[in-house]
Amino acid sequence: MTSLSSRLTAWTPYAQAVLRIVSAYLFLLHGSAKVLHLPYQEHFAQLPLFSLIGLSGVLELFGGLLLLLGLATRPVAFVLCGEMAFAYFMGHAPHGNPLLPLLNQGEAAVLYCFIFLFLTFAGPGAFGMDGALTGRHAAPARPRAGSARSAA
Repeated sequence: MTSLSSRLTAWTPYAQAVLRIVSAYLFLLHGSAKVLHLPYQEHFAQLPLFSLIGLSGVLELFGGLLLLLGLATRPVAFVLCGEMAFAYFMGHAPHGNPLLPLLNQGEAAVLYCFIFLFLTFAGPGAFGMDGALTGRHAAPARPRAGSARSAA
């Protein structure tokens, strides 16, 4: 009989993929609102594309799309991690105590930063195009009950 820990470990690449896909989708929406105005947000209506926020919108839109697909996950996640660190320290930390993101509305930037840092080191998980293009799949086959692998 396998322990709960080893059973959960078999599902790690799939949970990692869910984290990547959901985070990328939410991040992509930020870029879409800034660049494509979908969904429309009034405060982005007159946003110049060639500004810091406009550039962040482009990074969020295209970086989010690449992460959603699991394509070039590690380098894209590294760039987006840096973008979110920059966004936090330039846009949120000056508006209160930098150690209290709750008070300067920087929680999302901090969370995205550390999710992207994790993806930089861990990779895309299952269902990423990185593995499909290189012929290596990040998600191992799940062990079946009663097989030699599940008994270990």
